[in-house]
Amino acid sequence: MKLATLKDGSRDGQLAVVARDLKTAHIADGIAPTLQAALDDWPFIAPQLDALYAELNAGRARRPFEFDPARCMAPLPRAFQWVDGSAYLNHVELVRRARGAAMPPSFHEDPLMYQGGSDDFLGPLDDIVLAHEEWGIDFEAEVAVISGDVPMGATPDQAHGQIRLVMLANDVSLRNLIPPELAKGFGFLQAKPATAFSPVAVTPDELGDAWRGGKVHLPLRSAWNGRLVGQPDAGVDMAFNFPQLLAHLCKTRNARAGSIVGSGTVSNRDASTGYSCIAEQRCLETIEHGEPVTNFMRFGDTVRIEMLDEAGKSVFGAIEQTVKRLEP
Repeated sequence: MKLATLKDGSRDGQLAVVARDLKTAHIADGIAPTLQAALDDWPFIAPQLDALYAELNAGRARRPFEFDPARCMAPLPRAFQWVDGSAYLNHVELVRRARGAAMPPSFHEDPLMYQGGSDDFLGPLDDIVLAHEEWGIDFEAEVAVISGDVPMGATPDQAHGQIRLVMLANDVSLRNLIPPELAKGFGFLQAKPATAFSPVAVTPDELGDAWRGGKVHLPLRSAWNGRLVGQPDAGVDMAFNFPQLLAHLCKTRNARAGSIVGSGTVSNRDASTGYSCIAEQRCLETIEHGEPVTNFMRFGDTVRIEMLDEAGKSVFGAIEQTVKRLEP
């Protein structure tokens, strides 16, 4: 099934079920007021939501309305936890090669992950509002999952069964703020502003054969100022799948229902598939020509992130954002 959260003036929005073709929706407040409430009691709530989803797709829902992504908040407008991985090692290798650093062997065995801010996510059509272009504004097209309760010490197989929903993310990065922050030895903070998510989150079964091995085997399309710049396959070159990322997160602590785990920038070793973030293109330019020539995003720039199924239909709806200057 497909779920969305609609703007209603509150912090957590209103849960809605969205039709498979993303054309109609139905408010689900008679079942659960918010997505977090549904996740907290998923075994009981999910079958009811799925029944409403079946009625909506069959044209039998009582009060359907036109689905408008502009009304959407992030599926989880705020979450108890947002943790992002870097599961595509090609991306990591390019970044390190561009600065002359070797790839540690441990990176192939132990996932890279960081804890992001989860109190203020952006909706799929919300502007990216920032104070300075000089910060090095970059998009990062990713896949993310929302989990149920995953206990400390869970194995990947155990974690796999707790993946409730899948969605897309734009994990915005401020590239010029990253080096001084990491030099402090304590991770990202100001370099990672609010993350945006796709209009809908879908249950893994909705992906059909594209969901296998704990990965989504479909191309992830990124368009910058209307020009397609990347369409790498999210199921290719993903060194750590989502169950492994969840198990890594839970090595020393529990992950509670509503935790979000990101894949990191989707990247293929085949450079012809393009890029999912500007930094990767700049790294390639540095490796091949000695310096980057592609600039980061400017005020007024747009980014569109979307995943199409084998029939060419949008799975999650599109993230479409414009970079805007913060007004004093």
